[in-house]
Amino acid sequence: MRRKRQRLPLNALRTFEAAARLQSFKEAADELCVSATTVSNQIRQLERDWGCLLFVRKTRQVVLTDTGLSLSRVVKTAFDSISAEIESHVATSKKSVTLAVGPIFASRWLIPRLAGFRRRHPDIELILHHGPRITSSANMTTAIAVDWGRGDWAGLESQRLLDIRYAPVVSPDLVKERGGITKPADLERFPILHQYDRTEWNAWLDLAKLPGLAFAEETVIEDSNVVVQAAIDGQGVALGIFPFVQREIETGQLLRPFEIELAPTRSFFLLTRPGVRESREIAAVCEWFEREAEAYRAIMSFAKTPNKTGAGSGL
Repeated sequence: MRRKRQRLPLNALRTFEAAARLQSFKEAADELCVSATTVSNQIRQLERDWGCLLFVRKTRQVVLTDTGLSLSRVVKTAFDSISAEIESHVATSKKSVTLAVGPIFASRWLIPRLAGFRRRHPDIELILHHGPRITSSANMTTAIAVDWGRGDWAGLESQRLLDIRYAPVVSPDLVKERGGITKPADLERFPILHQYDRTEWNAWLDLAKLPGLAFAEETVIEDSNVVVQAAIDGQGVALGIFPFVQREIETGQLLRPFEIELAPTRSFFLLTRPGVRESREIAAVCEWFEREAEAYRAIMSFAKTPNKTGAGSGL
């Protein structure tokens, strides 16, 4: 016998999505133009209906439980998919194309070029989403995405856009504070900033012939833009992503003490579902990305060719 489908209270799910995203019942209420009591009551009703706790209530904040965190991801993906589908069908004076992209590529490569895109395509509106890591077509909810990998996404078409290199970068103030940095072994006296995990630093140390070097202090940060800012603020030595941090080197905000570069095994790729380029707007956006990337590759220059390639993981 078929199991009866459980009721899905869409209004309460929208309330839950906002509260989970904002980590606040009050801010969710402000966004949805309802009272904080209404938000709290709808969340409690969901918890009663489903027999699980979604939030831990504290004095001035709410925190998602493991169950709430897992559900929030599913609900957000579902609402994003609905929005993307509606945007692709609703007729407006401008045609919209949704794009998912990660923080470092968006801020350092895409945003500086948006004005040029608008001049070239005034009839197309780009809608940018923060891009989660894409493992296959199943979790791609936008028309186009830019992701970091090897080009082997299941069920998707991929076009390589941009390669990067890693090299240590550090603020002048931190160098002065820690007594100078002239050779890779000096890094053991410095706090180290890791992007996502320790993979890249381990690979760079292998290139520098210092495998297993113990650092004085270590911090792991997931967001690549936060890593750059932490390095500028003197919080530690980071593996700078070149050419994305070249501007900070040229302005003196960061120093590059060594020429040793790590070439990751991964690159930035443009991802699309098979057949979507039949849409004129999507084809135009993809062609613009590819032209811009080709022009960018032509003018990029690195200090020298890396000695060998290494693993890359977390952009």
